[in-house]
Amino acid sequence: MIAWLLAPASATTLVLEGEVPDDGLDHFLVPFEVPAGTKEIEVRHDDLSAVNILDWGLFDPDGWRGWGGGNTEPATVGELDASRSYVPGPLPAGTWNVLVGKAKILETPARWRVEVELRDAPTLVPRARRPWVDPGALRAGAGWYAGDLHVHSAESGDADATLEEIATLAEQRGLDFVVVTDHDTVTQDDLLLEVQDRHPDLLLVPGTEFTTYGGHAGAWGATAWVDHRIGWPGVTIEGAVAAYEAQGAVVGINHPVLDLGDTCIGCAWEHGLPDGVAAIEVGTGGWSPIGQLFTPDALALWETWTDQGHRLAAVGGSDDHQAGRDDGPFASPIGSPVTLVYAEELSITALLDGIRAARTVVRLQDVDDPMVELVSSSGTASATVTGASGGELVWVIDGEVASREPVDGDPVELVRDLSSGSRARVEVWVEGHPATVSSHVWGEASAAEDPGGCGCGGGGGSAGLALIGLAGLGARRRRGTAP
Repeated sequence: MIAWLLAPASATTLVLEGEVPDDGLDHFLVPFEVPAGTKEIEVRHDDLSAVNILDWGLFDPDGWRGWGGGNTEPATVGELDASRSYVPGPLPAGTWNVLVGKAKILETPARWRVEVELRDAPTLVPRARRPWVDPGALRAGAGWYAGDLHVHSAESGDADATLEEIATLAEQRGLDFVVVTDHDTVTQDDLLLEVQDRHPDLLLVPGTEFTTYGGHAGAWGATAWVDHRIGWPGVTIEGAVAAYEAQGAVVGINHPVLDLGDTCIGCAWEHGLPDGVAAIEVGTGGWSPIGQLFTPDALALWETWTDQGHRLAAVGGSDDHQAGRDDGPFASPIGSPVTLVYAEELSITALLDGIRAARTVVRLQDVDDPMVELVSSSGTASATVTGASGGELVWVIDGEVASREPVDGDPVELVRDLSSGSRARVEVWVEGHPATVSSHVWGEASAAEDPGGCGCGGGGGSAGLALIGLAGLGARRRRGTAP
């Protein structure tokens, strides 16, 4: 049903209402017409239910204009600026569409209501925006760089952290980089450089949390929107990963076993695992209080996927939505946990290369956890452990715990045999629980099979492992979208 309402002379309001289609798809479109000369559009939306949950986004005649997901406030798009999660710029005349996601439908028939206000003058005060460009290397030299791969700003519908708050807290937590991964939007990118200028020692990396109703993935280095409507004609998880790869991003599966029902709709991974996925988040939130609930199962899933032939780097992310201001039971500030990446320099390109090559270590609580460097060479695996005297080193060979050894020095090197084709990773345990997790290394093939020597997960090869071995301990839903 369509009705026209009286509005001020400078605006026209279009009201659209209807039933959520029962067509087997997770999304549907609500079309409306925008006349030439429109300067600003405001879309107000309502799922008309106390139990059903709908998500919201917007397309113009040329394509995507934003995804607010669970944003409860109206979406406003104008020539001069746009509300969070949406893209400002010229408003082409023609057919626009409200994109509606069926996050949860318990009552049927489910209904929706949308009001579209078409304005001939802007109302938003423009924010300072600069088209994002790669800032290049902030620091020269190969080493371990510490960061958080999973952080949300206010451009995510379920977050309210400013980029300035994110950068300030990341520096306070001793990080070298942070990836801003807002839900299915890249509108934060045009706001990054102004903050980057004020924090020259912290690398702000663009990214996206690719958020579907069957799982979430981090796309680190992503700068363009990728269609998240899995199941929509022509939209597949394989195509999404390929689209991120085409723009130079690296994809990892976020919180794959985080099954919290309506508290976090779609957080557990239910899709297949496409080729091209490079990493798995084994630590989501610090070990205490939330990580310990999910990390053991995530480690087990990692090994299962590795058995199936996938070589995935271990990574961790805080999934912080409030720049450390959340004091709830599952609060986990930026830098808890920490992913260390061995990179040739502190730059986006070098960090992504390090993740692709599985040159990663995860400190499950924060930067003060122990460090471990794991290499394989000449039929052995060697782990150098720092900061864990009195703890123990757990060897996991081909997915099974092979041994537990006391850590009685600082640093200490522990070595064990590793046959050709086998894989090893290690966990450093303190006070009865894992504190640090390495990615896998792989036993060397024979010289005839692989003249380059040992391999490491993610295709890093022996050259990557040699670099790690020589390195010092350098750098150190809303109703149901994400916790």
